[in-house]
This record gives sequence, structure tokens and C-alpha cells, in this order.
Amino acid sequence: MNALQKQRFQLLFISLIGLAVAAALLLYAFRDDMNAYLTPTALHAHAFSREQIITLGGVVKKNSVIRRGLDIDFIVTDFKQEISVHYHGVLPDLFHEGKGVIANGTLTTPRHVEASTILAKHDENYTPVSVQP
Repeated sequence: MNALQKQRFQLLFISLIGLAVAAALLLYAFRDDMNAYLTPTALHAHAFSREQIITLGGVVKKNSVIRRGLDIDFIVTDFKQEISVHYHGVLPDLFHEGKGVIANGTLTTPRHVEASTILAKHDENYTPVSVQP
């Protein structure tokens, strides 16, 4: 290996290390913003601390929605486990019993979430009301 090849190899090696360090720093910086939602079963399977911020995903259990003004209580299920959710605010138009939902909020007890944001999910067959027959 001549001197020019050795310099190229060293430059490549240093560049790869720099790239790895930069990627690690980016992942560390965004660690709180990267979150996948948990199902009720996954939430029951792991020990999470109280007052921990979580993202809960599942289906709104039929006949579980209780509305009192802007206060809404409902149950999210994955058909194996259930978690009760409390939300204060206006719900999205797609929010319905038996439909998918994602709740961002605080785990207050192992079986209760105080939601700060509710996102309603729709299936792949969604069509806007204006185009439905």
C-alpha cells in the first residue's frame, strides 16, 4: 500500500467514524420525539411509571363513551386488554365507537390515561363525506 492509498483509507475511516458519531448524536437528540404507540396489551405487559407520557393506540370500545360537556371518558381496547382514557376538549370528527384512535397523554394509573391529544384513525377504505354515495 503506497502513501496515497494509505491517506485515502485514513480519510475514509475518519469520515465513517464522523458519520457514525453524527448519527448517534441525532438519535440521542430526538429520543423523546421518536415514539411508537403502545397497545393496551403492551402497556399491561411492561411496567411504566406513573405520570409517564405515552402514546396509546387501539379501538374505542363500543358503548364506552361517556360525554359530560367537553369531558369525555372512553375505553381503548385491542380486544385483549382495555385502558380507560379521559380527555377534555373537542374530539376529531372521525372519532367513533368501534373505530381506531390514538391518545397522547399521561399514564396516571396502570389502567388510566389522561389524554392531552386525541387522533382518530380511519381505515384504508376512507372516503370523504362529500364523495360518499
